[in-house]
Amino acid sequence: MMNFTYKYPRPSVTVDIIIFKLNNPVQVLLIERKHPPFQNTWAFPGGFVDENEPLEKAAIRELTEETGLKNINLKQLHAFGDPGRDPRGHTVSIVFWGVLKEEVILLAGDDASKAEWFNIKSLPELAFDHQEILDFALNKIGESKTI
Repeated sequence: MMNFTYKYPRPSVTVDIIIFKLNNPVQVLLIERKHPPFQNTWAFPGGFVDENEPLEKAAIRELTEETGLKNINLKQLHAFGDPGRDPRGHTVSIVFWGVLKEEVILLAGDDASKAEWFNIKSLPELAFDHQEILDFALNKIGESKTI
């Protein structure tokens, strides 16, 4: 393995996962963050990608760790990387999404103190840029009539 040293700063890579539940109205899965930044604020499940970890595996891992959900078909939606989106430093988040059609038991864990479903028309304040991400997702996915 070769080691490289760059004189340029590099952003961190994260994944965020949006899971919709097809109720009437449609619901979205959120976790309450256990740690700063945005401690006790609702957000999408997600976190940092481990070294040498494929993006989709990172998304599956974070979703399972924070909500207990497994075996969900995830699709990559978009990348978000505006400087300042995370107060810890420059991060680029690759967002994945999926749909649940059945009832499941949520089990908050790892960085999540709670995991709950919310009506997409009645959401709490969201951490980071997650409201912007949700708006983008609803617009993009709505165009394809997937949800």
